[in-house]
Amino acid sequence: MKKSFILLFVFAALVWVNGIPDVLAQGPEMAAPVIHDNHTVTFRLRMPHAGEVKLFGDWMPYQGFVPGNVVMDRDSTGTWSHTTDVIAPGWYNYFFVVDGVRVVDPGNPFVTRDIANLSNVFVIPGGRADLYRVNDVPHGTVARRWYDSPGVGMDRRMTIYTPPGYEDSKAHYPVLYLLHGAGGDEEAWVTLGRAAQILDNLIAKGACKPMIVVMPNAYVTMDAAPGEGNEGFIKPLFMVPGTMNGKFEETFTDIIRFVEKEYRVKAEKSSRAVAGLSMGGFHAMHISRYYPNTFDYVGLFSPAIMPPDTSLSPVYRNIDATLKTQMENGIQLYWIGIGKTDFLYNAVTKYRKTLDEMGFPYVYRESDGGHIWKNWRIYLSEFVPRLFSQAGSLH
Repeated sequence: MKKSFILLFVFAALVWVNGIPDVLAQGPEMAAPVIHDNHTVTFRLRMPHAGEVKLFGDWMPYQGFVPGNVVMDRDSTGTWSHTTDVIAPGWYNYFFVVDGVRVVDPGNPFVTRDIANLSNVFVIPGGRADLYRVNDVPHGTVARRWYDSPGVGMDRRMTIYTPPGYEDSKAHYPVLYLLHGAGGDEEAWVTLGRAAQILDNLIAKGACKPMIVVMPNAYVTMDAAPGEGNEGFIKPLFMVPGTMNGKFEETFTDIIRFVEKEYRVKAEKSSRAVAGLSMGGFHAMHISRYYPNTFDYVGLFSPAIMPPDTSLSPVYRNIDATLKTQMENGIQLYWIGIGKTDFLYNAVTKYRKTLDEMGFPYVYRESDGGHIWKNWRIYLSEFVPRLFSQAGSLH
């Protein structure tokens, strides 16, 4: 008791001398952001000692991989604020930069991690954003499963979504293998991509077939996401050793075998789909042609296309020949989406020319914006309603 009193006295003395720290001074009145009825948004941050505060948000035009920003205004109390123009319905990320240091909003407890960067989130309701929200509909189950991967030589972790009613049913379901991009992991599609909410809401509308969604970790030198595996709380990296070296594609059948053993699935080509964003689109493209009679549905979201020049993997040999085999085996849907300002736009254009020249049929979706989660959530919500139309009814 005496020790606690002394600590409290010391803290009070520090506050008396130095003033209440900026973060502690936020208080409940600084709850943010404030979303107005007209879909403008007000952001506030109390930082009396700051010289400059910038607001970065992905509703503003990107500058490369960094969202646009605006300098906030300071009032006489040291509170910085900014009210946006009207923002379209959607799921948005933002953060502050205070005198050059990136910080999250202490008035908003909702935070996501993208690689090693933390951002706050908010939703402007309506339109597409309603697919990303938790609505009053039946919900599926999101589980983290460990599986043995003989090809990699370790147990590895994946995230698996099963649709509403799976546990109480005896039905067999089709499967979508959904792959993350560089810097991501088995958590990315459920946290940043809102995959579970998108599937729940589309299934409830009858807009897509109930399906199992498998989200593995594509980094074969890691067993799980940072903080979830045997390496402990390591800093997430954009590119880890072994990235895009062919090993993930070579050992992908370890994942399929586990899923088809542990879950009630339709173990047939017409009931398998593979899709991914960026590096995951690269993997989906190469997995589907390396195993050319395995998937009837392929989705490439802002995909990288060609392997690194240093790769010696057999996976990346005879690309045109294996694509032709994949085409001749028959495919129900080959779907490509890319933003007009995406840095991979030219590579995708070149790849489409290759497909056109060999007569490979595909669906092409071009959107505004660049290499951003806003586009990938849209692509997923447009891709899954087109899956498994030839897979028959559940049995």
